[in-house]
Amino acid sequence: MSITLHRLIVVCLLLTLLPGQAQSDTFEAENIEKRTLAFAQRDSTLYLDFYQKKGDTAVRPCVIFIFGGGFAVGNRDKRAYHSYFKNLVNRGLKVASIDYRLGLAGIYDEVGIFNTKPLGTAIDMAVSDLYEATAFLLSNLDTLGVAPNHIIVSGSSAGAITSLQADWYLKNTHELSRILPADFTYAGVISFAGAIFSTKGKPRYQSPPSPTLLFHGTDDKTVPYTQRRLLNKGFFGSAILAKHYLKEGYPFFLVTEQEASHSIAVSAMDERLDEILQFIGSAVLNKPHFQKEITLFPIQGK
Repeated sequence: MSITLHRLIVVCLLLTLLPGQAQSDTFEAENIEKRTLAFAQRDSTLYLDFYQKKGDTAVRPCVIFIFGGGFAVGNRDKRAYHSYFKNLVNRGLKVASIDYRLGLAGIYDEVGIFNTKPLGTAIDMAVSDLYEATAFLLSNLDTLGVAPNHIIVSGSSAGAITSLQADWYLKNTHELSRILPADFTYAGVISFAGAIFSTKGKPRYQSPPSPTLLFHGTDDKTVPYTQRRLLNKGFFGSAILAKHYLKEGYPFFLVTEQEASHSIAVSAMDERLDEILQFIGSAVLNKPHFQKEITLFPIQGK
């Protein structure tokens, strides 16, 4: 964990500031409507952008999306995410891209190997806000046409950490999860370069995690593919989580890209759409019990 937390935050910050993909700011051409709704009042009002096909009154699965940015920067409407939202909506889902409080905004340089408290606090703030957004959806099922048993959580980088952390907390009855109904569970988790932050060693679950789809590059220097720790404190990445899930018989799908960097946190949303839709169709909607790992290798000379 010696290089760790500074690099996590700084590189995430830089990635988030890269130009988005060149595409239209409007969803009109795809016949997709976007509504911006307030879901919580913190220091300021938190909003979510709700996407669905125009005039769609059917009850459908919903993907809650959490943006990346090192818990210091970022926004729910970053253009680089738009094609992901469009692809999901065009295949019969609804999407809620949410705000969350940026707990490391302006203080990321205070985080270090011997001072991880600000990071833990920032993650908990994001998880708490995700739970608030989830509770909002559950309170407005009829209005929004969301299937309560088919709410999926998905995130990129810091958002992927938030997604995995939220499911871990929920399955261990963490106090932050008490805002949600006792019988609620996410139908699935889709993590683009994520990890779980633990101060008690490798994460363990009181009850099985939701079916989880993990995308990660082996050369990720921002969020570790394996782990980055000092004693019991640190980040436990996709490879470590998948190993534990395999041992315990938990359902998961790990997609490893050899030699890939942290850029997979965004690129996989478009490049690995087939795996995403396969996961949603099988693990989330049909619910077979499966464990699957695939490894992708770069083409030499490319």
